[in-house]
Amino acid sequence: MPDGVLCAEPLAIISTAPPLRVLVVDDSAYVRYSLSKALSQVPGMAVAGVARDGQEALEAIPRLRPDVVTLDVEMPRMDGLTTLRAIMSHMPCPVIMLSSLTVEGARETVMALVWGAVDFVAKPQGRANILDVVQELAGKIQRAAGSRVHRLELTETTQAPSTPAADKSGRRLGASDKVVVIGASTGGPRALVQVMRGLPRDLPASVLIVQHMPVGFTRSLAERLNGVSPFEVREAALGDELLVGRALLAPGGFHMETDPQGRILLHQKAAIHGVRPSVDVTLSSVARHYQAAGVSVVLTGMGHDGTNGSALIHQAGGHVIAEAESTCVVWGMPRSVIEAGVADQVLALPEVAGGIQRAVRA
Repeated sequence: MPDGVLCAEPLAIISTAPPLRVLVVDDSAYVRYSLSKALSQVPGMAVAGVARDGQEALEAIPRLRPDVVTLDVEMPRMDGLTTLRAIMSHMPCPVIMLSSLTVEGARETVMALVWGAVDFVAKPQGRANILDVVQELAGKIQRAAGSRVHRLELTETTQAPSTPAADKSGRRLGASDKVVVIGASTGGPRALVQVMRGLPRDLPASVLIVQHMPVGFTRSLAERLNGVSPFEVREAALGDELLVGRALLAPGGFHMETDPQGRILLHQKAAIHGVRPSVDVTLSSVARHYQAAGVSVVLTGMGHDGTNGSALIHQAGGHVIAEAESTCVVWGMPRSVIEAGVADQVLALPEVAGGIQRAVRA
């Protein structure tokens, strides 16, 4: 080929990246076989090994060094939560939980997310939905492999709730009170526990929380947050009033807004950014009704939900806090806020509660 002449046909680009190595942990031989076989057929993915229970998993992880672990919640000898606590305390790596769709399963899954699991999927109920589960699981494995996991400190699993015995009832918003909206996605439950635990009982603000989470799990998350927060946290219901000393969590499957009278509106209009509830929906509503009294806090998560709403809060004279990259499990949502130029503060997670207090009292 003469010098200076380009090849007419582009060369095929062959990926040299090694496949993602997955460890499948489940007490069911059928689930182990089905997941392993299906995941092995996903391009760019390989099953490094399988384990029948938590004890086998803890022995296999140092030897296999998987990129991601899928972990059943209910197992004999050593259950999923005990196993997860050991993994995140001693050999942190991305973990995706397989959860049953029951009330108890939801509680255990929320606890797993608080202790550092990156995500979860509903455990297959039989042959009928195994392919759907594998498709969802494969996507979450790929995303989890790029996440930043943090070591679980012993105090996070043993620390007693900070809730005082005193009454948690709130009061109506006054002219000088603020409305704080906290939005999160991947890695959010653990981050929310740390933030809510750090807020004082006398914070002169009403708090609204939007965590990307499906139907059936947000009530358990609200109960967990209520157990560590000095003021009331509960899943929002239609018509709830915004009160100082109360935090309301958007229920899975519903967008959450406020009306001009300071009451909660819930609806199931189209998903925004592919999610419902959306942080942007709540922030836009608060910016519209509370303007400079609005405070936006965008924590760890994938995508850019929360950016448009934070821009509206910023334009209205409110305050915007974005979590720093160093403590995010996934630096997506906060990064988008920062790159949009609307973040007033960029704070590491341990500093967020203090940042909220300063913004509220300013």
